[in-house]
Amino acid sequence: MTPLLPVAAGLVALAIGAAILRSFGPRYRVGRLLSATPLVTVGKARGIAAGPPRYVGVRGRIDAEDEFEDDAHRPLVYRRARLQLGRGSRWETVDQHVQSVEFEIHEGLDAIGVVLDDLDAGLVVVQRESVGTAADATDRVPSGTPPETPLRLRVEQISSVEHAIVMGVPTTAPDGGVRFAAGLGRPLILTTLEPAEAMRVLAGGGSRRPLAAAVALVSGLILLTLGLAWALLGAVTATALAASPSATPEIGGDPRSSGQGPGLVGDPLVAIGLVVAIGLLAVVATLAYVRLTGGRRT
Repeated sequence: MTPLLPVAAGLVALAIGAAILRSFGPRYRVGRLLSATPLVTVGKARGIAAGPPRYVGVRGRIDAEDEFEDDAHRPLVYRRARLQLGRGSRWETVDQHVQSVEFEIHEGLDAIGVVLDDLDAGLVVVQRESVGTAADATDRVPSGTPPETPLRLRVEQISSVEHAIVMGVPTTAPDGGVRFAAGLGRPLILTTLEPAEAMRVLAGGGSRRPLAAAVALVSGLILLTLGLAWALLGAVTATALAASPSATPEIGGDPRSSGQGPGLVGDPLVAIGLVVAIGLLAVVATLAYVRLTGGRRT
């Protein structure tokens, strides 16, 4: 067995872990940003809006002047209802209704707004869901939809009595106000949950896939480390043995003669190149792991 076997197995395990994480779709990216984006004060976020764009997050209480009520008389600032049809293993939105009012995130005397039109997959709240079939809403589904097609109604809402974490790019609006918006290729995120609970919501309430991804990533890193250490040890050992003087004198020559010695046997440049290559591969693997698991960025 050669060091290439654990290295290859480690790379395969990392690829499997990455594929599992990617299977979460946009939720995986939202979860990665939730775990990696630095939180700043609302006052600092307002100052960032005047300089180069940065993706940051804040935590504060939600406040609005004109709330509206739901059926349970809760004061809301945002409500999104989506009607979705089951298409195999995925859900397709066929109807959506959004009701909202302008609101801000407050921290002490500082406040910052939110661009509501940018809220999409980045809204992470406890969802209210009812399920049925297309026959239950024939007037709201596309014509020709089989009546037995699975149907669900998902409602996501934000209350003015909650606290929230908002992540995005602070921007200055034409009216002079500062608001969080999507930017730098990243979505606007708003959650009224603690990060750990938000992760569970993003994972769909299950733990098997996230656990399988974690096991695959950790196993891949362990196998890769073992393979690289094995290859490095083999290269150092081979170089040391090749550089050792031979116990048997060469025929036709005396190693003790002037100007001659045992010398280095073999090719040390190959060993040095192998060590460098192993180091580079370790750096690449580490960066890939950090990127996949959402290592903290500033």
